[in-house]
Amino acid sequence: DYVAYLEPRTGEFKRFPLDSGAGPHNLIVDKNGFVWYAGNRAAHIGKLDPKTGAITKYPMPDPAARDPHTLVFDSKGDIWFTMQGANRVGKLSVASGTVRLVPVPTPNARPYGIWIDSKDRPWVVLFGTNKLATVDPATMAIREITLPRAETRPRRLVVTSDDKIWYGDYAAGFLGRYDPG
Repeated sequence: DYVAYLEPRTGEFKRFPLDSGAGPHNLIVDKNGFVWYAGNRAAHIGKLDPKTGAITKYPMPDPAARDPHTLVFDSKGDIWFTMQGANRVGKLSVASGTVRLVPVPTPNARPYGIWIDSKDRPWVVLFGTNKLATVDPATMAIREITLPRAETRPRRLVVTSDDKIWYGDYAAGFLGRYDPG
């Protein structure tokens, strides 16, 4: 239950303790140097100021939304995230602190990896299925895309500069590509 960094030049390891049970899963750093982490076991997204050690928590607005998982910034600096166990995709509007959640239509889809395309649309792999999903940022409507192999289990993805979606198939060790165009 901590966030830390290693200073490569000096070998210094700086550790910032989090509340017991926070369960940080991933972290991202904004342009101002704040560290944002997914409080995966404590139903919040945290913002750490590495200059002071102060932490601001953004709690999930629904008790069922218990596990923020993977975070990514959009071009406005807002944070989109997945919730594997809660089966949701969320957005934290950083300026207001507002959290919006979108349920994934397929039960037990397990939203996992997430990436943002050039139009600021989040793309998500649904690890418990053979599907990808995307969310319309204006309406928060979610759309699922079924991949051709029923056995596929996408876990992580990236979106290239031409907006092609590349994903790793955890079940078979394949690399897949989806062209939304």
